[in-house]
Amino acid sequence: MTRDFGTMAMQGETKMGSKNVGRRSFLVGIGAMAVSGCVATPRQAPVVSVAPVPAPAAKPTPAVPPMYYAMPHERFPIPAVDVTQLDERFWRTEVDYPTDEKPGTLIVDTPGKYLYHVKPGGRATRYGIGVGRDGFSWAGRAIMAYRRKWPRWTPPDSMVARQPELEPYSIANGGMDPGMKNPLGARALYIHKDGKDTLYRVHGTPEAWSIGKAVSSGCIRLVNQDVIHLHDEVRDGSPIVVIPDPAMKHLLVG
Repeated sequence: MTRDFGTMAMQGETKMGSKNVGRRSFLVGIGAMAVSGCVATPRQAPVVSVAPVPAPAAKPTPAVPPMYYAMPHERFPIPAVDVTQLDERFWRTEVDYPTDEKPGTLIVDTPGKYLYHVKPGGRATRYGIGVGRDGFSWAGRAIMAYRRKWPRWTPPDSMVARQPELEPYSIANGGMDPGMKNPLGARALYIHKDGKDTLYRVHGTPEAWSIGKAVSSGCIRLVNQDVIHLHDEVRDGSPIVVIPDPAMKHLLVG
């Protein structure tokens, strides 16, 4: 009886031990599950597609206004002005221009790079100009003595002395024939003071890029379309006033 009781007790302990082991295994499994539930599963970051930044839009090419169209019926056909080379602020235009000068007067604003043809009622036609070295050499009041269509160019003897390659176009040789390569362009206005030629000219050029700038040669240049317009508007004997450029006063003669 005693032995049976002991055997039964041992069997009970064995069963209880098995239950405890199973319970511990169960708890460990639950714990592992619980711990694994607290750890975030690594996830791949979403791919964000970024639209490419568009390049700045190119500045549209300005349309050529009718006043700068080609002039095929001229003695020497004139191409349209390349307005991409001519800043719009130097395009020919009508402006308010209060002045004490009488209508018909030409005013050359050398530092501002404009020429004004004074009109009645405080108005003026304004032209963009380029100013060559000779254009800085004279300032003051004079008379636009006369005009020429497709003029010959005769460099003064002093210029020929400095640049012997101009000898074929000297006064003695009759000057350079008219044409698109002639430095005076399609028209020229000749400036006299006290009855004498100042050698100062207002003339044409095909070089639109030079308008609004100080350039190495010539006097006062306008694109050919503008000098033709001015030639047709101004009258021989009209007064002209040339405002000097203070920055170029070292070039003034007399």
